[in-house]
Amino acid sequence: MPDITVLAATGNLMVSEALRQAEPDVIAAYPITPQTAVVEEYSKYVADGRVHTEYVNVESEHSSLSACIGASAAGARVATATSSQGLALMWEELHIASGMRLPIVMANANRAISAPINIHGDHSDVMGARDSGWVIMFAETAQEAYDNTLISFRIAEHPDVQLPVMTTLDGFITTHAMERCEILDDEVVKAYVGERTPINPLINGDKPVSHGMFASLGNSYFKVKKAERAAIDASHPIIKQVGDEWANICKRPFDYVDAYECDDADFIIVVLGSAAGNVRAVARDLRAQGIKAGVLRIRVYRPFPAAEVLEALKGAKAVGIFDRSDAFGAQYGPVGLDVRTALYDLPARIPTRNYIYGLGGADITIQTIKDAFDELQQLAAGSIDEGLCYLGVR
Repeated sequence: MPDITVLAATGNLMVSEALRQAEPDVIAAYPITPQTAVVEEYSKYVADGRVHTEYVNVESEHSSLSACIGASAAGARVATATSSQGLALMWEELHIASGMRLPIVMANANRAISAPINIHGDHSDVMGARDSGWVIMFAETAQEAYDNTLISFRIAEHPDVQLPVMTTLDGFITTHAMERCEILDDEVVKAYVGERTPINPLINGDKPVSHGMFASLGNSYFKVKKAERAAIDASHPIIKQVGDEWANICKRPFDYVDAYECDDADFIIVVLGSAAGNVRAVARDLRAQGIKAGVLRIRVYRPFPAAEVLEALKGAKAVGIFDRSDAFGAQYGPVGLDVRTALYDLPARIPTRNYIYGLGGADITIQTIKDAFDELQQLAAGSIDEGLCYLGVR
């Protein structure tokens, strides 16, 4: 077991520590609540000479990702961080980064999107970016935010992936709450992350290349997008491979999904991020009462782990799907749509109920989770209908 440092730390600090150990060549970032501490802490590492990163102060999040795109295309290892309206301001650049196949790593502090103005945690921002061609991971804890950040560099820079990766943690709940965390020895981490070997960098006089050129009315644009789809699909086994390598070092498990008591569960709730701990606590209480409850937490959200979700849910009598954002105009929330699509391949239908919860940082209480499990029992019995409902809103 490598040397570890145990400390009380927030999720933001753990992301900063992971970035310090990976030591990107360039970080371009703009502060925004509740992400600010990530880049604020990293700027101290730069000022103190602990890293040799070129830290670029920019005037907006659009500019920060633009600078990251240029640096990554030149061949540098690049990272950034953002949240909420900042991620929204990057929308144009998100697609440029993935379309140019640039292995940028970005931490997003999940936060509500205005209006009305709200600085608290939900998944409205990241769900707006879910189909932009980025690999996306959700951390439940500060420790997992650290692990996911390090794994992200290996995924992004893998020669068979070459795509940007967004590693997310819930605003204030994970970004600012203090937890017991472990940081591995710098040299162990550096050996795991390795060095970036750029593919077709702009700065290479022996092999001139162009990036992001105009695509004519023919098939060139179409072909690039098909290749982008192939790349993110191909990342699925690679994510598992590099995640398992990290798990073998740090002795913390890694998988696309975390299935808690799902093997024999009759009633399962699917959830992302920080709410999973409370849902598991309720499931344990229900188990003690003889009710077979389970929890499926999705850790890797893009590419969506449909096979793993299907395997975990296939024996359930009813499934509740928790969404911390809405997909206005669609029948269900974003996760609800994905999970129901995965379940379509089962020979027998499993009834589902999609719960929108915790928007704008609204509390998800133990009682409201119990209410959801109670409704799943009613759903399995046929006494209530499937559909979409808001959980805990007054």
